[in-house]
Amino acid sequence: MASISTAIDAPGAFQDKTQMEFGKDIDRVDSNEVRTTSTESLDPAAEKKLLLKLDLFFVPIIMLVYLTCFLDRTNIGNVKVAGMPEDIGASPQEFSTAVSIFYATYVAFEPPWTIMMKWMTPRILLTSLCVVWSIATVFSGFITSIGGLYAARLVLGACEAGLFPALNLYLTMVYKREEQAKRVSYLFVCTAIAGAFGGLLAYALLKMDGIAGYEGWRWVYIIEGIFSILIAPIIWFGLPNDPSNAYFLNEEEKHMMKIRAAQRAQYMGSDEFSWEEVRIALKDPKLYLSGLIQFCQDILLYGFSTFLPSIIVSMGYSKIEAQYLSIPVYIFGGLCFLSVAYISDRLCIRGPFVILTNIPGILGYILMLCPTSNGVKFFGTFLCAVSVYNGPGLNLTWLNVNVAPHYRRATAIGVQLSIGNTAGIVAGQIYRTDPYVLGNSFSVGALGLAQLLVVIKWFYIRRCNEQKRRIENGEIADNRKVKTGDWELDFKYHL
Repeated sequence: MASISTAIDAPGAFQDKTQMEFGKDIDRVDSNEVRTTSTESLDPAAEKKLLLKLDLFFVPIIMLVYLTCFLDRTNIGNVKVAGMPEDIGASPQEFSTAVSIFYATYVAFEPPWTIMMKWMTPRILLTSLCVVWSIATVFSGFITSIGGLYAARLVLGACEAGLFPALNLYLTMVYKREEQAKRVSYLFVCTAIAGAFGGLLAYALLKMDGIAGYEGWRWVYIIEGIFSILIAPIIWFGLPNDPSNAYFLNEEEKHMMKIRAAQRAQYMGSDEFSWEEVRIALKDPKLYLSGLIQFCQDILLYGFSTFLPSIIVSMGYSKIEAQYLSIPVYIFGGLCFLSVAYISDRLCIRGPFVILTNIPGILGYILMLCPTSNGVKFFGTFLCAVSVYNGPGLNLTWLNVNVAPHYRRATAIGVQLSIGNTAGIVAGQIYRTDPYVLGNSFSVGALGLAQLLVVIKWFYIRRCNEQKRRIENGEIADNRKVKTGDWELDFKYHL
């Protein structure tokens, strides 16, 4: 049996300002939520074993569902080089509009889906969205005009809008603040796998050209959509509404989950919806700084992940070569993010890693813009891949761990991603014609602006931590308007 140590305190020992120290890995317990005469701390070895079990059951499902989601979103880049625009009579401008129009509904629906997740329950929300966007993907294989493509992309955007923020929020229900970057990295690794697998799958499916009288690009949509539908039952049975009572946990592990929940009471907060928490989130400077950074980083994420095959074709490679040459680029970017996220969690440092990982991206885009050989330009795509995944993922984690309680964090995640994902509209317009000088130039400029914004946010958060320290030590008066959640004195922001 796992070792659990217990310390008994006298009744009434918890007051509203009591601070309970459980070590560096544990958040403060808010006494407004917890009234108990005992505090329990977990044996590190037992907790590590529990984390491994949580990862083994939750992470594959979360990765699988996001993999299919991103695959269905970005396969438009694969079908572009396979002749889809010509077959449906779409001009380059109309096709760019089809890429961008996805984000019109995507951006609009992100905040409401995120806030509604607890009310609808994760199981109902995620399963329903998966079914609808899968059907939209299948029907994309039967469109005959640009209007049909517009309609399919709008439905796809509305449904996929709820997935990524909801999965992020679900992770915060399972893991502590210092455990999250690595788990968020799994989601962004899925974007890399989707890019790699999407290119490989498209390469295979395009060979079905002519079967049953359908072009190869239609089979890309049909097969990938059917695959996504098969994921829906896995979501329903695999992601419980209450992770602390998951079907795969024994009684001892469920008790450990309750202890972890008590340790994270300040971070999670009440289960009751509060408009006041929404209002506080919307007035938080951290949210808007994070949103602007995400916008800059998402310029890369959506431009690169959607148009990498086209970018490679513009270097002089064939359309078929572009499909499989994109695979190692995506895999390299994903592996880099896994490594950096692990270090970020160990050190509880976020902003500086965003700055460091953006540097290779700046160099990569410069190589693609300069009059260099095709081999050098292709090498530049590997450098870009480092920034493409690390930047958005680490920045999102930086917001996740610095906003509490639950509904304040749900609002912040939804709004931040809405701001960031408007970059998808821009990406569809700047990557129109090869050799994509406008798109690559815009991307390197976005990275430069992101660097400046990260520095500003880092200094702002450091100032907030210092202000809390001085108030706690009695050096200055406490004139804060908000004193709950992440604004409490003992909530230390991750830098």
